[in-house]
Amino acid sequence: MENSEEILFNSPAQDDLVVGDQFSILKGYGTYGIVGAVIVAVLIPVLLSPIFMGKKRGKQRGVPAEVGGEAGYAMRNARVTELIEVPQKGATTMAALFELSCKKYSQNQFLGTRKFIGREFVTASDGRKFEKLHLGDYEWQTYREVFDRACNFASGLINLGHNVDSRAAIFSDTRAEWFIAFQGCFRQNVTVVTIYSSLGEDALIHSLNETQVSTLICDAKQLKKLAAISSSLNTIQNVIYFEDEGSSDTSISGSMSNWKVASFSEVEKLGQKGTVHPRLPSKNDIAVVMYTSGSTGLPKGVMITHGNIVATTAAVMTVVPSLGSTDVYLAYLPLAHVFELAAESVMLAAGCSIGYGSALTFTDTSNKIKKGTKGDATMLKPTIMTAVPAILDRVRDGVLKKVEEKGGLAKNLFNLGFRRRLAAVEGSWFGAWGLERMVWDAVVFTKIRSVLGGRIRFMLCGGAPLSAESQRFINICMGAPIGQGYGLTETFAGATFSEWDDTTVGRVGPPLPCGYIKLVSWKEGGYLASDKPMPRGEIVVGGFSVTAGYFKNQEKTDEVYKVDEKGMRWFYTGDIGMFHPDGCLEIIDRKKDIVKLQHGEYISLGKVEASLQSSNYVDNIMAYADPSHNYCIALVVPARQALEKWAQEADIKYNDFSELCGKAETVTEVQQSLSKVAKAAKLDKFETPAKIQLLADPWTPESGLVTAAMKIKREQIKSKFKNELQKLYA
Repeated sequence: MENSEEILFNSPAQDDLVVGDQFSILKGYGTYGIVGAVIVAVLIPVLLSPIFMGKKRGKQRGVPAEVGGEAGYAMRNARVTELIEVPQKGATTMAALFELSCKKYSQNQFLGTRKFIGREFVTASDGRKFEKLHLGDYEWQTYREVFDRACNFASGLINLGHNVDSRAAIFSDTRAEWFIAFQGCFRQNVTVVTIYSSLGEDALIHSLNETQVSTLICDAKQLKKLAAISSSLNTIQNVIYFEDEGSSDTSISGSMSNWKVASFSEVEKLGQKGTVHPRLPSKNDIAVVMYTSGSTGLPKGVMITHGNIVATTAAVMTVVPSLGSTDVYLAYLPLAHVFELAAESVMLAAGCSIGYGSALTFTDTSNKIKKGTKGDATMLKPTIMTAVPAILDRVRDGVLKKVEEKGGLAKNLFNLGFRRRLAAVEGSWFGAWGLERMVWDAVVFTKIRSVLGGRIRFMLCGGAPLSAESQRFINICMGAPIGQGYGLTETFAGATFSEWDDTTVGRVGPPLPCGYIKLVSWKEGGYLASDKPMPRGEIVVGGFSVTAGYFKNQEKTDEVYKVDEKGMRWFYTGDIGMFHPDGCLEIIDRKKDIVKLQHGEYISLGKVEASLQSSNYVDNIMAYADPSHNYCIALVVPARQALEKWAQEADIKYNDFSELCGKAETVTEVQQSLSKVAKAAKLDKFETPAKIQLLADPWTPESGLVTAAMKIKREQIKSKFKNELQKLYA
């Protein structure tokens, strides 16, 4: 759902989320029974398909809207005439929503955490040690119990000495206590600063000092990191740490002696002994200052109001079909990220159960799961979950790997079933008919679905673009629609969201009913709101989800936030979009040269180009990144003299410079040079071009590919060498 800021989590290793040995297509079925069932199930729909051909119709999901502000092409959700602002009457703030839900669903299970049984360390063949966890069943707290704990924490926070006019920060992995502390702060109208647990020291110091945080709430394992930077933290007075079962390492360094340090449970007990009357916020109060990892330089803090949170919550609730108290949600992405925080807010409002896990304990074969122990998904059996494309791609790769290993009839059945279900989803024939679907589910897909617990009925995907192939694969193999969304921290994830019955791929849906989407012409890039048949332009989001701006950065706020003559607030995303005739949005480009890759990393193309320009072989270079991939590529105009000198020394034969540029050994030589330069410039792996194309002809102002000052014209180069770029990614 979020497209502007990076999702940072402890990314699992390559085999973390693959399918384990529980995947066995033919287990429990006789060969003749399978073949007979398949024949019957396939034959009947094929005979009946002409009757139903063409019945599938599209529907209007977004409609043009009259709005204020800069001229453009605006759209609103077709299901509403007025924007939605709250999920229920009276829930105008996060504090009010929390209290209302906890009263309404008081006896329902709310937050679940797996019982810790033990841990061990295993040594790999290369000598490295890996932690393995033995985890038991989920242990649950009810809505009433969670509310009581949040109230106790709120009182304990004040009793510990926190000044209600100062901010508290949460610097922790996702867990139930994170959510409880978050809600507890709101009981006293304390603004929460959220910080990724993986943030580096410089960014952490910047975030805490800039927001003048007086109380820091963190995992026990973060205490050592805090001790190391304590002399650089100017305003910290209190540190509250979450106890970790199985770990006794909560030692307090002498450098922290000027802080009050207490465990989370100790603060709760302080609150139980002395209740402090709540000091509840209003909808315009700042609930969260959300720090992002940033693309370059230090992170920015986005100021999110209570009204922003409840507006996005209300809007997303209308998208997920039949969301309610029988649903179970698996939480494993970082709560410091807007995508996960928005999702858990939706689950709270709907009375769902939230079971906490991690990317490293997600499945039975995840890296941190002890052999014989079940993964989080198997134990929880969620009905709803969020995912970033990297997770779904890994699930897809794992399934396909197992299918290939099985081979024979199992592989043939899977491929046949997949093709039939794919045709049904795409509406080309009557393959969605009930009998056939049940047969394919029983024979093939039930075992695959057990990887995610077997009960998934809806998935929310965001953070980066999801490839069409992965979206279709998950639709079919997991039997669940994927709501692919687009949003930003600056819009509290609330911009667009594809609807459950929309079977198209490559789009991010219509505007959420809490706001408008407007396309404003970007003439320099050739994208116009007047383009026919589909308007194009910079995506501008307006409505209740648009946040208050950047913390202590008025200049940047004024640059990208605008308030129109009607008082509506708009955010200029810098992304380029295109409206389809049914009102759905497709992301097609980015105004600036900063691109988010498939796994959520940001890459600054200008930074990459500036670094690689120092190679002796480079005359000019343009880096390029496709958001649906996890690496970048580059077009290189080589320095002719240097390259020809190398060719002579290496005894490379060629007729002309163009032929030399096309030789594999030449490309390898230049690529190795770029890799050395990238390493020296401390570029990350994803910032180093994985593939390059050498272009013999220089870029000149006369060719229209560079300016008079020899700066590259990115859009013109992309257009001229479109085929070359596509081949590099093929």
